[in-house]
Amino acid sequence: MQSAEIELKFPIADLARLQSQLPGLGFLLDTPRTFEQNTLYDTPERTLRQSKQILRIRRYGDIWTLTHKRNPSRSAANGPTPESPAARYKVRIETETRIEDGPALGAVFEELGYAPVFRYEKFRTEWSQITSTIDGPLFASLEPPVGFPPLNPCCHLVIDETPIGDYAELEGPPAWIDHTLARLGVDPVTCLTESYGRLFLAWKDRTGSSAGNLTFDEIATAEVLQPSLP
Repeated sequence: MQSAEIELKFPIADLARLQSQLPGLGFLLDTPRTFEQNTLYDTPERTLRQSKQILRIRRYGDIWTLTHKRNPSRSAANGPTPESPAARYKVRIETETRIEDGPALGAVFEELGYAPVFRYEKFRTEWSQITSTIDGPLFASLEPPVGFPPLNPCCHLVIDETPIGDYAELEGPPAWIDHTLARLGVDPVTCLTESYGRLFLAWKDRTGSSAGNLTFDEIATAEVLQPSLP
């Protein structure tokens, strides 16, 4: 399925407090805390990275998912541009499908010239909120601009406990994102659009770590327990 993904991250200062707020704001727990593993694939020349695309195989609990992400086409009418107010949100076109056997598909990718280039792990908790109509600066409703795939009327908040800190991601129309930030008491100045790969590189620059992947076995942390893998 292909859809327009609009999201914003923010660092979590108090994980327990954030989670205690969500039910009172109308959020429903979709998936309790679950271990997640991600592998990004690219060519030796990093052609996907250069064109700002990602090709990812994810294992979330026992579910395998294949995802491709790219930037919106510049030709999409009324779509956000780097100069527009909507540029403060991360906007991507996402194509995603469940798969039966992640390692088998990874082997196929390698035969086609795509090798694993980065792995990242986290514990993810998924919450959602049903929203029928939202007025805002990018979309007047849940109807996206011409040239964009449809938006999902179910808006999401996910909590990610990573080896380098805890983050929340809000995914939905910008007006809903702004409204939710305000209700949670989150300063928009603290919000981020960087991927976990870029956050990892910034963390490495700050700490001098030699870790090559954002994984629990490469990064020691007292806050997050290492997963017990089968």
